[in-house]
Amino acid sequence: MTVPVEPLRIGVLGAARIADLSLVGPARVTGHRLVAVAARDRSRAETFAAENDVERVLDSYADVISDPRVEVVYNPLANGLHGPWNLAALAAGKHVLTEKPSASNTEEALEVQGAADKAGTVFMEAFHYLFHPVTRRLHELLESGELGELRHAEAFVAVPAPPAEDPRWSLPLAGGALMDLGCYSVHALRMLAPWAGGAPTLVAARGGGREGAPEVDEWLDADLAFPGGATGSARCHMDHGELRMTCRIVGSRGEATAMNFVLPHRDDRVVVRTPEGERTEQLGKRSSYTYQLEAFAAHVRGRGVLPLDAGDAVATMRLIDDCYRGAGFAPRPRTEI
Repeated sequence: MTVPVEPLRIGVLGAARIADLSLVGPARVTGHRLVAVAARDRSRAETFAAENDVERVLDSYADVISDPRVEVVYNPLANGLHGPWNLAALAAGKHVLTEKPSASNTEEALEVQGAADKAGTVFMEAFHYLFHPVTRRLHELLESGELGELRHAEAFVAVPAPPAEDPRWSLPLAGGALMDLGCYSVHALRMLAPWAGGAPTLVAARGGGREGAPEVDEWLDADLAFPGGATGSARCHMDHGELRMTCRIVGSRGEATAMNFVLPHRDDRVVVRTPEGERTEQLGKRSSYTYQLEAFAAHVRGRGVLPLDAGDAVATMRLIDDCYRGAGFAPRPRTEI
């Protein structure tokens, strides 16, 4: 594929497993360069670089951020390390594509927003699902009026349990089901604001702590309300029997369900039910991460508009914190580096 913009020069923080799907593959497809990587264990960084055609291995995250050849910093570190390293990258004048959430809590997210405003560079949380035709189709069905007025929306994201030592179970690293998974559910409902009279607010929340780590949520369900009268349900579970990532939108004339809105390359079906009958639309299994990198690069090069910025990240984080409090948990603590 011909790259429509000058290739980005991307520096990668860490050698996270997610990077192969979220960045390496999309960069290969789109022609963007991975110019540097660093990890806590240099040997891991060397292996990552050799396997993924990264041009240079550096000694530390700080070295990646300060490298003049790096113009974009990709941050897929543990949740608690998003805020500190996003702040460092923005202070260095870099564009930032960060895994979500952007920070550990609202206070830190506001600091990141301030740093992004001061830097004047592009900052975006990697809510890749939003760029895929599956999610765009859900929004089109509302915009067209085929489903009628929005009455209810529900998003449920669940996975089998990560290993016990996984940082997603670590409170000091801002772990928990809502941070890792529920952020998608919360964000997907927030993105329905144009058809719901505004953004949703929390009505009630319930959750359960992890055995042996009661402050870390294993699951959390949040009931939301939109200004226009529609209701919402944002659910997540990080010790579920199977992977499930559905988003269902119910209108006054019909409903539509995305069978896997988070990873549509696995299942690209949208099932639509109206008085005229039921149909299944298949929107394509091209990676949502590839669509995301194309959109991000176009914006960095001044050729496109992004639907996500640091202000959107703050709004999502604020609702996440509300959900934690509503379910009897404390917002995640910030991690010092």
